[in-house]
Amino acid sequence: MRQRTTFFHKNEDGIEPTDLKVAGRTISGPDLLAVREDRITLGLEELPTELRELLKETHELHIRWVSPNPHESIGPWNSRLPPGLHVFYTPGQGGEKTGSSPELLCPLIRNTFGVSDCSTLLDSFTRLPNDRFSHSTAYQYYQPLESLAHFVLYANRYACTSSSSSGSDCTRQVERLASATSLDFSYDAISHTAKLTALWPHEHQPFSLSSSGLPDHHRVEVGLLTPDESPHIEQHELGVTGLLTVLDGDDDAKPSPVLFSFPSRHMRAGRPSAFSAEFLAPTGLHPTLRLRFDGPARAPVVEEGVDGEEDEPACSLHAYLTLPRAVFADRYQLADDNALFLASKNLTALRWASQPVDLEAPDYVMKLWGSSVLLELRPPTAAPEEKGQKGQEWTAEIPLHLRYLAPAPGGYRTVQVPYPAVFWACPADEGTKFPNSPFDRVDLGYDGLFGPRTQFWHVSPEPSRNPASGPLMNSVRVPVLDLDRSAWVRSGTAAVVLLGFAWVVWKLVGVYARAGSGGKRNRAEGEKKVQ
Repeated sequence: MRQRTTFFHKNEDGIEPTDLKVAGRTISGPDLLAVREDRITLGLEELPTELRELLKETHELHIRWVSPNPHESIGPWNSRLPPGLHVFYTPGQGGEKTGSSPELLCPLIRNTFGVSDCSTLLDSFTRLPNDRFSHSTAYQYYQPLESLAHFVLYANRYACTSSSSSGSDCTRQVERLASATSLDFSYDAISHTAKLTALWPHEHQPFSLSSSGLPDHHRVEVGLLTPDESPHIEQHELGVTGLLTVLDGDDDAKPSPVLFSFPSRHMRAGRPSAFSAEFLAPTGLHPTLRLRFDGPARAPVVEEGVDGEEDEPACSLHAYLTLPRAVFADRYQLADDNALFLASKNLTALRWASQPVDLEAPDYVMKLWGSSVLLELRPPTAAPEEKGQKGQEWTAEIPLHLRYLAPAPGGYRTVQVPYPAVFWACPADEGTKFPNSPFDRVDLGYDGLFGPRTQFWHVSPEPSRNPASGPLMNSVRVPVLDLDRSAWVRSGTAAVVLLGFAWVVWKLVGVYARAGSGGKRNRAEGEKKVQ
């Protein structure tokens, strides 16, 4: 096992290196305002049995949970996903049809995160287009999940089994996950190692770590980093500087200075820097999700023309939505031949939508988790500075549709729809490569829809101004059949059907009676004429 803990702070929030104390396998110092990341790298033999059996027939597995609470993005952790639980999975060779791996995946998700709405791989997961780019996984699953409470119980049961002081330390560390911003689990068959990564938001962090309860061969690294804004850092790179310490039991060990840069696929966008999302009222059965941006849009990467002047931007602004199955987007409504309709909503095109999406099926007969949609937005084209509109907000509207939901007491159900991930997709310079960096996340669903040289500049989400909405979730109140009054509905429906049937029979009998007597008179008159 290897453990890496990284504190990343702003330049003005640093602490003096002399305030750090290293004693054997312990490091301590004053609290600091920073983002904290903990990463643990494990071998297969160190994992729970049910997870180990699954991974033996797995090519790739990425489980990512994102908190619905907003957080500031600083340092190298700029990638964004809609809040909730995301699972990206590729079975091993032949595992999809013959292996046991697909049968173990949903039970593992249910036991680990307390998610009940996952039956089988083929029924609950949607396919991703891994035929376009080789770096995409094959299947995707999503469920709204507000907290890691169930996972904390699972981790305590399997990871903290000792009653000693080391066991209590493990329990405290596991319980800290309840306040984490995100949690990632990643495995690929090439490295045969699993990585568990937790990230805490930018807040005051206690700086005290110890590896005394771990075996001597377990490596523990502690990094205290801050941005490096040197002029030699290129646009597609991130530079960091700070101190690195390895806790190996050496009392003479001291924090070592480090300075390095690395290419990063995920960066923080400049303008617009933030957006909010809310449903237009009244929502009805065809709600419209409105994205409100805090200022004018400017592509983060602008190509230079032949004369050295700025040319047309090479970037495009996208919104990536993960929609639970109760709500969906109609790809025919968003088709390219509805250009005027899309332009009126500040949309350019529907770039991708998961398949299949049944447009008529009610929610309670479906097993599929839902659908994902990638839309290209149409930001204002004119430079706001030229028209005296500097700082003006703008919006984009995404039309959606609700399914019929199961009956409920009170006659209403609530559907939770997460914020989308909004980003600029920009092609990197020719020859630029994005190797695996120490912090970047891959296999996020939308990155598999772009080429390997695409760089993503993320727009930060912020809570909506609507007080009825959640932090980074939007609620839709949907009318359904009221179970408290359904008995009257059944009785009334049966009575109306019987009355209608009786009325139709009565009318038919009347028509037959009139037709029968008339027929007799016609036959009698015919006989008289013959005589």
